[in-house]
Amino acid sequence: MKKEKNKNKETKTQNKSAEKQDKKKKGKGILWFLGVSAMSVTLLLSCQFFFENTITGKERFYENTKINGIDVGGMSIAEAENVVLTDMLNSKKEIEIELVSKDKSWVLNGNDFEVSNKIQPVIAQVSRYGKDGNFFQNLSKAKKIKEEGKDFLVSYTNVLANVDEKIDEIIEEVEQEAKPASLVFQPDESEVFKVDEGQNAILVNRDLLYQEIDNALKVNKKVKIEIPIIEIENQIDVEALKNSVVKRSEFSTSYIKSSASRKNNIKRALESFNGMIVEPGETVSFNETTGPRTEEAGYNNAHIIVGGVYVDGVGGGVCQASTTLYNALLLADIDILSVNHHSLPASYVPLSFDAMVSGSYSDLVFQNNTDNPIYIKTYADESEIKVEIYGQKFDDGITIKRRAELVKVLPHNGDKVVADSKGEYSNKILYKGEYLRIKYPREGYESKGYLQYYKNGELVEEKEIRHDFYQAQDGVVMEGVEDPVYGMTIPASEVKIIKPQKISKESEESVRNKLAKTNPSEYNP
Repeated sequence: MKKEKNKNKETKTQNKSAEKQDKKKKGKGILWFLGVSAMSVTLLLSCQFFFENTITGKERFYENTKINGIDVGGMSIAEAENVVLTDMLNSKKEIEIELVSKDKSWVLNGNDFEVSNKIQPVIAQVSRYGKDGNFFQNLSKAKKIKEEGKDFLVSYTNVLANVDEKIDEIIEEVEQEAKPASLVFQPDESEVFKVDEGQNAILVNRDLLYQEIDNALKVNKKVKIEIPIIEIENQIDVEALKNSVVKRSEFSTSYIKSSASRKNNIKRALESFNGMIVEPGETVSFNETTGPRTEEAGYNNAHIIVGGVYVDGVGGGVCQASTTLYNALLLADIDILSVNHHSLPASYVPLSFDAMVSGSYSDLVFQNNTDNPIYIKTYADESEIKVEIYGQKFDDGITIKRRAELVKVLPHNGDKVVADSKGEYSNKILYKGEYLRIKYPREGYESKGYLQYYKNGELVEEKEIRHDFYQAQDGVVMEGVEDPVYGMTIPASEVKIIKPQKISKESEESVRNKLAKTNPSEYNP
């Protein structure tokens, strides 16, 4: 009996437990059903809201959507475009773009631009926000806009025409090309060459600048923007640049005994070359560089040689300037294309190293035959003139010297007695037997000029550069043309008629000694 009672109790307990579990399951089912129902209603409402705003061809902005602070909720694209464009155009005159670069600034006002309408695609893109992605993501975005709202920003650049053109004009002022480092030739300074470090290349980051302008004009009408630049630095070796140019030669002549007029002419001619830079392959003419040597150009009367005679002429002495330059060029190993000797030897240089110039028939012409520019510096004080030539280095150990050679003395023919038939000298001589010396006879010379190349003090090459003939000059003695009056005695003339010259070994040696004494360091018999 007890066993049966216990068994019945267990059965009742199990039944009650099962009933409780059934009730719990039924409760959970009801809650799940209610939750799903609520979600379904929410989803349906959200879908209704979503689809109402995304019907093809009739898209409208979600409620609570703003563009530049303007509520466009429920509007079509065209309606929103019209409202936003009108507002932006009304504000166009308030736009101010200030661009700054270092110590410069440029200001562009809204009135500087034509009107443009580039907002249509921007508005269309805004209208698609929350409509082009995953369905549930878009649904979430749509719900968030409806609940919280969203303000889209459109840049004022979209209503400004020719923005790029205006900005490019400013960019042209900011950007600069690289300027390589260079030597500055300053012949009148103690430091003949200084280094100009050139300038770095400066480029404007156009894309970044346009982006910054566009972004700034989304939130403000007045903006100030630092122009983004890229600076590319020059890489220079100052010492290497300085050492790339050396003094190749210098040459000086004395004019301490010259008149003030002659010194003026020499200085003026030489100044035309001071500071000259001659590029590789460039040809220079002395006459073209100095220009006409006239009184208007500042030249004075001084002695010049005409036909073997010293006479006064405008520009006298300029040949000493050309000769000094010529010798400096020779010692710098610069090519001489044209040079001529005087009819009489010059006292300030050895034979075959003078350079006569005349505007009508004789010039000194040279050409830079090196791979780099040559630089010419000239100097003149009251006692001497000097020319210095700078350029690329010679090969190691190379120096250049000159050598003059007297080949032969050319004898003169003595005096030529000329009757003063025109009466040019009638105030000094009138009668036959009266004599006036106009010119002494001069011996002539055949000579050669050489350039000698030394390497580490040893002569390695000698080349002939000149072979000249300074022709002998006849003496000129004028004689009166009238016969003496009967009984008149003509005093013996002090003028001694010189006979033709005879050259002996002794006399030629005497000439050589005279030339050696005149130019002791240059003349080589």
